[in-house]
Amino acid sequence: MQELVIQTVVNALIQSSFTAIVAVGLVLIIGVMQIVNFAHGELYMAGAYTLWFSFSELHVPFFLGILVAIVVVTAIGIFMERSLFRPMRGNLLGGLIVSVGMLFVLQVLAVWLFGEGLMKHIDPPFEEVWTVFGIEGVTVPNQRLVVVAVAGALLMAFWFFLRRTKVGWALRACTQDPEAAALQGISIDKFSLIAMVISAAMAGAAGAVMAPLVVVDPYMGHNVLITAIIVMIVGGMGSLEGALIAAVAYSFFHTFVTTFADGVLATIFGLLLMMVVLIVRPTGIFGTREKF
Repeated sequence: MQELVIQTVVNALIQSSFTAIVAVGLVLIIGVMQIVNFAHGELYMAGAYTLWFSFSELHVPFFLGILVAIVVVTAIGIFMERSLFRPMRGNLLGGLIVSVGMLFVLQVLAVWLFGEGLMKHIDPPFEEVWTVFGIEGVTVPNQRLVVVAVAGALLMAFWFFLRRTKVGWALRACTQDPEAAALQGISIDKFSLIAMVISAAMAGAAGAVMAPLVVVDPYMGHNVLITAIIVMIVGGMGSLEGALIAAVAYSFFHTFVTTFADGVLATIFGLLLMMVVLIVRPTGIFGTREKF
């Protein structure tokens, strides 16, 4: 029983790193553009397919394949920002419509390019298993450690960017109050594009590193999007710090319920947790009320 608990904690830590990089990207978009990107899960899917094609079909080295996935998905993100989201910035309903439309476009494109029902499997490039601190029965595949390493590197780079650079400070200002930032001379168009680049790059990286651990198919982004939305709401709309903390908390909650009960129940209880948080604190844990 002790080994099972320790193993579950380790699994939750790994899951939280993946959840964090997906959720932070979603929070960035709503913070700067006031748009919920419902196609965020499909950007994750595009990253997974790009990794599969470059690594399994073209035999590109794995880490180079991750970079290729980041570049491809970032290009898709730039197209979405310039052609779809920029005209709809601040329009929640319009942003919802165009993002859902892009969701279906990316799904249909994946089906057209790779086939429906033809799920892709990627042989993990790192097949060894690490025994955690020598504890018998507590193991982690090295492929999952790659997820932690890549996610950790991205989050640390993102933290440094936000806290130690002028561009990062300006981006934080845009997420906290776009109108006040604009009054200070900050170009919202420019920083909307920067936010979309970061968001898409993180989604692409997440899809690429997770591709060897999941089944790659055109609809794999649904659960990822649901998880990211729950984390975003619980942490507080537009709060990057809240998204990180909520990602860890939700990952632990979901992993423990899945391990000791059932995965479906874990998702249901996760939604109930979100509802409870909204009842107790409608703005989320770190959210703030709008002042009129």
